[in-house]
Amino acid sequence: MKTRDLVHVALFAAIIAVLGLLPPLTLPFFPVPISAQTLGVMLAGSSLGARKAGLSMLLFHVLVAAGLPLLAGGRGGLAVYAGPTGGFFVGFVPGAFLVGWLTERAWTRLSVPLAFAINLLGGACVLYALGIPWLAVAAKLPLAKAALGTLVFIPGDCVKAAIAASTAVTLKRAWPLIQAPRSAAPTSPPPSSTRAA
Repeated sequence: MKTRDLVHVALFAAIIAVLGLLPPLTLPFFPVPISAQTLGVMLAGSSLGARKAGLSMLLFHVLVAAGLPLLAGGRGGLAVYAGPTGGFFVGFVPGAFLVGWLTERAWTRLSVPLAFAINLLGGACVLYALGIPWLAVAAKLPLAKAALGTLVFIPGDCVKAAIAASTAVTLKRAWPLIQAPRSAAPTSPPPSSTRAA
């Protein structure tokens, strides 16, 4: 991996940490707070692509597991994984990777609506898929009640997906960090064969 790529990985891990400084919105009826850090997951995927976004999330996991209080509310350490938010946190890695993978494949035709759908799928749905069952077990809640409680996150996740989508399309035009896969690159038509008279 090039030095520039390592810088990008470290930069987006730092962005996630900075977003954790914003005070989380604690809900009195639900054990999972609303935080800005899922925006970082979307931004990493749609700005860096799959490999670098996944690595940036892995780096962030290492720092949190080492005890640094980088999660919203100043949380850190291995105990985070056993708590009600552990599944959502684990979802950072596959969520960012999926956003990046889909963004790479849509790169040549990427638009704000398409990027919005990609960010909502990877940056929200993947986190829900892992976070809701984990929450149900950790908080001893029925699965349906845990799923119902996460409905409060959807409006905010839509706003975050819109921000990440707009950022991705702007970066594509001004400072692209993603390159389309070779198979997605436009190919020139084969030369026409000349027919003998």
